[in-house]
Amino acid sequence: MKVKRHTKIIEIISKYDIDTQEELAERLYKAGFRVTQATISRDIRELKLTKVAGNNGKQRYVILESKESDLYAKYVQVLKTGFLSMDQAQNILVIKTVSGMAMAVAAALDELHIRGIVGSIAGDDTVMCAIRDSEEVSRVMVKIKKLIME
Repeated sequence: MKVKRHTKIIEIISKYDIDTQEELAERLYKAGFRVTQATISRDIRELKLTKVAGNNGKQRYVILESKESDLYAKYVQVLKTGFLSMDQAQNILVIKTVSGMAMAVAAALDELHIRGIVGSIAGDDTVMCAIRDSEEVSRVMVKIKKLIME
């Protein structure tokens, strides 16, 4: 449950400008997670979230990028948690995810900087990754399989 909650928190702060613990708790509640303020506080600490100035002048939570290896492990964990399957459609890699996790998986893929992925688009349970060319899709698929098996 904790991994799913952390994944949802990463997804929420990636999608919305969240500036208070109460606002984060409300978004989590709407997503089906019933949490206390103490849990939110602990999650913020464990995920190493910090506040930065947002586009609207308000503060917003972001992941503190101080230890790249810690972040790498977290992004791999998000990928493992949400991933169900993948298939090739010419130079497009289609990844099926657990319902509601596509955005988090797409964000994790972007942050993992897998060579060949030009960009990703996420729905609710599907991620479409544009790959430079059809031949490179196989290599990207092998890399993702290795990450999931770590």
